[in-house]
Amino acid sequence: MSSSLALLLTAPAAILLTLACLPNSLVNARPLATRNAVTWIAAFQFFVAVCISVILATGRVRAQNADLLRFSSDTPFAVSIYFDGVASLMLMLVSFLGWVICQYSLRYLDGEATQGSYFRWTGLTIGSVCLMVVAGNLLMFIVAWVTTSLGLHQLLLHYGQRPAARRAAWTKFTTSRIGDAALIVAAVLIYAQFRTLEFVELFALVGSLTTVTVEMQVAGFLLVLGVITKSAQFPFHTWLPQTMETPTPVSALMHAGIVNAGGYLMIRTSSVVALTPWALTTLAIIAGFTAFFAAVVMLTQSSVKKSLAYSTIAQMGFMLLQCALGAYSAAMLHILAHSLYKAHAFLSSGSVIAARAAITGSLSSTHQVNWFRFVASGVALIAVLWASLALFRSNPVTKPGGLLLGGILCLALHQWIGQVMRGGHQIQWLRALAVAGGLCLLYSASFATIDSIISASLPVAGVPQMLWLVASFVATGFLGLLVLQAALVSGRESAILNRYYIHASNGFYLESTLRRVFGSLLNT
Repeated sequence: MSSSLALLLTAPAAILLTLACLPNSLVNARPLATRNAVTWIAAFQFFVAVCISVILATGRVRAQNADLLRFSSDTPFAVSIYFDGVASLMLMLVSFLGWVICQYSLRYLDGEATQGSYFRWTGLTIGSVCLMVVAGNLLMFIVAWVTTSLGLHQLLLHYGQRPAARRAAWTKFTTSRIGDAALIVAAVLIYAQFRTLEFVELFALVGSLTTVTVEMQVAGFLLVLGVITKSAQFPFHTWLPQTMETPTPVSALMHAGIVNAGGYLMIRTSSVVALTPWALTTLAIIAGFTAFFAAVVMLTQSSVKKSLAYSTIAQMGFMLLQCALGAYSAAMLHILAHSLYKAHAFLSSGSVIAARAAITGSLSSTHQVNWFRFVASGVALIAVLWASLALFRSNPVTKPGGLLLGGILCLALHQWIGQVMRGGHQIQWLRALAVAGGLCLLYSASFATIDSIISASLPVAGVPQMLWLVASFVATGFLGLLVLQAALVSGRESAILNRYYIHASNGFYLESTLRRVFGSLLNT
C-alpha cells in the first residue's frame, strides 16, 4: 500500500483525534458545528474504508505495511499502517457503526447543554478504534487501545452527577488498566525476543521459530489476559452490566464496537498466542464458561439493557471460544453479525419490549412436542448444514473446531424449532424448518466469503492443549443450556429453578462481592 493511500485511510481518524483536543467551553458553545463535523468525518471515514477495501479486493493494492512516521530504526514505535482483509472488514464495520451512532445521537442529545463535549469524546473514541484496527505496529496498537478506553471513560461519565454512572465508569477504568498493563508487558517481552513490533516482521519471525522461550509463553498468556479484560469475560465482566446510566448510543458503540476489540486483538496476534497451546486452552475454558454463565444470568433479567449487556458477554465468550479453537473466520463472521445486531438492538431498545411480548405470545403455547418431527428436524438440519458447507467448499472436518461449532449451530436452531413446535401447528413447523435451512445456507455462504477475504492474512491455526477436554467441556455446557431452556419454556414448576432464580438474577453476587472487596479502588 502506498503512503498516500495510507494517509488517506488514517486522515479522518486523525482529524477526529485532533477535534478531541478542543476545550469543553468551545465545543459546548458551538454544539451544531461540533456534532456536524464529527458526523461528517465519521461518514467520510466509512466512505474511504469502503473504497480502499474495494481496491484491495480487486488486487490493485497489495496488503502490506505503509510507514507514515518512523522516529528511528532503534525505537520500537512507528506510525505504520497494516491493511489486509481482516483490517478492511473491521474498519468498514467500525466506521459504519460510528457514523450511524453519530446520526442517532443528533436527535437523542438534541438540546443538551453538553452535547458538544459528548460528540468530542465520541469522535475521539471512534477515531481511536479506527487507528487501532489499521495499526501496523503493536505499540501503536496499544496506544490506540488505551486511547479508546480513555474516550469511553469520558462517555460513561457523560451523566457524571449520577453515582451509578461514576461507579460503572471507574469499574471499567480499573479493569481496563489491568488489560493495558498486560499488553504493555507482553509487548516488552515480544520486543526483547524479536527486536521489532512491526506486524509484518513479527509474523515472519514467529513463523520461523523452532523453539518457544518461556518469555514468549508468558507473552501469550498476557495477550489472553488483555483479550478477556477488554471483551468483558469472567471474572472481569462486571463493569458491562453496570453501564445502564450511559446514553443509549454510547451503549450501542460500546457493545457493538469496543468490546469486539478483544476478539480483533486475538485474531491479529493469533500467530503469537498460538505459540502457547496452554494459553489457548485457558482462553477456551474462560470463554466457554463465560458464555454459559452469562446466558443463564441473561434469562433472569427484567431490564432490557441489562439483558442485552449479559447477551453481549455471552456472545463475546462464544466468539473468543471460536478464536481459541482456531476458527478465526467463524469468529470474524460472529464479530460482524453480532455488532450489527447489537447496535440495532440498543438503538431500537424502546420497541424491544413490545416486540418481545409479541414473540413470547406467539410461542407461549405448551402443546406436546411431536418427537418424530423433532428428531427428523435434527437430522434434516445436520444434512442441510453439511450440504450447504459442501456447496461452498467448506469441510467442517478439516476446519478448526468445525464439527464442534457446527454442532452448536444445529443445536441452537433445533432448540428454536422445538419452541415453534409447541404451537401445535404443522405449517409453523414446516416454516421453521425452511427458515432454519435458509439460515444454514446463509451462514455457509457468509462463512465462505469471510474465509476467502481473511484466510491469506491468518497463520496456521493453533490447537489448544488437551483439545478433547475443551471439546467435552463446551459440549456439556451447551447441552446443559439446552436442558435449562427446555425446562424454562415447559411452564412446569421446579423447586430447584425457583431456588436459584434469585441468585442468577443477581449475577450470583459476583459484582457485589468485588465491590465490597475492591470498592476503595474504584473512587466510588
